[in-house]
Amino acid sequence: MTAAAPTVRTETGEDGVALVTLDRPERHNAIDLATAARLKEIWRGFRHDGTVRAVVLTGAGDRAFCTGIDRSADVPQPPSPYSVDDPLLTVGPKAADLWKPVVAAVGGMACGGAFYLLGESEFVVAAENATFFDPHTSYGMVSAYEAVHLAHRMPYGEAARLALMGTAERLSARRAYETGLVSEITPPGEAVPAALRAAAVLASFPTEAVQGTVRALWAAKEATRDRALALAPHLISLGNRPPAQQTELFTNRSRAYRTR
Repeated sequence: MTAAAPTVRTETGEDGVALVTLDRPERHNAIDLATAARLKEIWRGFRHDGTVRAVVLTGAGDRAFCTGIDRSADVPQPPSPYSVDDPLLTVGPKAADLWKPVVAAVGGMACGGAFYLLGESEFVVAAENATFFDPHTSYGMVSAYEAVHLAHRMPYGEAARLALMGTAERLSARRAYETGLVSEITPPGEAVPAALRAAAVLASFPTEAVQGTVRALWAAKEATRDRALALAPHLISLGNRPPAQQTELFTNRSRAYRTR
């Protein structure tokens, strides 16, 4: 039997920077269960790898960074309204207790569950063709975890608009930069090189000082974030439409949108 192709690629340079690439361009780098498990494994591995001192996270191809959970993934849910099994909870570096700095390099679409990854990165570099949106409300789903991540990276009104407008609007790289979601804009195709340059600087500094600073920055928002995330499963259980209705809304979705 032929082994399945890896869904995440990793490369580590002599400068101490690891490049992690979501490698499902035919699925817009959406995360299936195998990809979620592999990301968790990679982050855990980096904790013990002294040759990795900084990380760049990106997606293969030029159409998408990541479009969140793969809608074909079968994620059985418990019958209890007090719990939700979410495979994306463990895809980010902080969930794996990794405090080495992570820089996200975004080209094309970043939407939905992509914010789990962007929310646990130190900063985001985006190409001019990058767009950001959260489709949850359009499909009858509560944007809970995604909205929390957004609210900790952007002004409230901008985070609210992005989370609530669903597929009707997309945030341009320029507007994402103006609102603080993105820290640098590059020409198309240049986000990864720019992120690698920044990560190389971080990797060149004493790693204990860098990791301590990352931990301090995270601690500044950790308490309110954890409190908000604790509500997420209940809000999702109460507010999500049944899966069949979600599928119907997805199938019949409008493909019209404005970019701002």
